[in-house]
Amino acid sequence: MKLSTDFTLSKFLNTEKLTAYYELTKPGITLTVLASMLIGFILGSGSSIDYILMLHAAFGTWMIAGGTAAHNQFLEWRFDRRMKRTQKRPVPSSKISPRQSVLFSLGLIFAGLIYLMFVVNYVAAIVSLLTTLIYLGVYTPMKRVSVVNVFIGAIPGALPPVGGWAAATGHLGSTAMWILFAIVFLWQVPHVMAIAWVCKDDYSNAGFRMLPRNDSSGFKATALILPCLLALLPICYGLFYVGMNSWLYLAGALISSIIFLFYGLIFSINRDKASAKKLMFASFGYLPAIWAFVILDLLLL
Repeated sequence: MKLSTDFTLSKFLNTEKLTAYYELTKPGITLTVLASMLIGFILGSGSSIDYILMLHAAFGTWMIAGGTAAHNQFLEWRFDRRMKRTQKRPVPSSKISPRQSVLFSLGLIFAGLIYLMFVVNYVAAIVSLLTTLIYLGVYTPMKRVSVVNVFIGAIPGALPPVGGWAAATGHLGSTAMWILFAIVFLWQVPHVMAIAWVCKDDYSNAGFRMLPRNDSSGFKATALILPCLLALLPICYGLFYVGMNSWLYLAGALISSIIFLFYGLIFSINRDKASAKKLMFASFGYLPAIWAFVILDLLLL
């Protein structure tokens, strides 16, 4: 009996297995979600930040975000197997079975929801639940139907700062909060479209429709990307306009938005994989830069 227990414990604590479960939560994306949530929490808190509540909100959000990412991989593991960029993920590479992934993902999601509901507040829990439902129930299946999925997916992707604001205040009635939502929403469209252009053959092989149909020239993709990049300029100005941040944030946000727009214009002119890759890397740096200027502004001024 002791041997059996030791064997089971050893199997559970297997480093390779634990690493695979960690990979299943998509740590990079989960970290981005947490950063956006914390920005919403900090701005929603104003001059008085409850750091204990912030930690609780971060823990609950991490569980739901990680669980949602893991369940997405369960739903798409057969398609991930067809793509070079995803075939080494834990489920398609057989590091974790589909059954293990679904139990793990649903466990994290429900634990996170219960935690937010009882430790933070019900508004934050509802925002997180809505995020998960749209992401898994609408965006994930829509990826194989229409490029509209990019805009649908941008909704749950932009809700983390809303959840952070709700965690700090218990309500959703703020203009500044919806400006944060708009910044993340508008950032995601060129971000996802650039990645889709770089990986378009991979996506096509897996049956995903991440780019407009019959758009080998890239004109349709450009028509989706440029309006979002242009709209980021007045939207970023919005936080300054409503008094949430000062000139330091405004200067940094506008410069970052102009640089992002510059690479979007390069893509619109060349419409090739090289320019799409430049836009993709610009998108990787854009949101962290905006959040960094928000924090610097609060710390220094």
